[in-house]
Amino acid sequence: MSDHHTYKKIEVVGTSKVSIEDAINNALSECAKSVRNMDWFEVTETRGHILEGKVAHYQVTLKVGFRIGDS
Repeated sequence: MSDHHTYKKIEVVGTSKVSIEDAINNALSECAKSVRNMDWFEVTETRGHILEGKVAHYQVTLKVGFRIGDS
């Protein structure tokens, strides 16, 4: 292992009918299926869909950071 880390960031949008936290977890769970070495995330946007005056769906945009190779 090297003495430094190099990262790449990707942007994804997670959704949920339940909560913002669930939308984050859904996005990270899907990313984990194809992205290795995920280390951190940041929430950059939070949105929702309104239906009949109530929250019907949450959308959360995340930037996910992952280490490149064995750095």
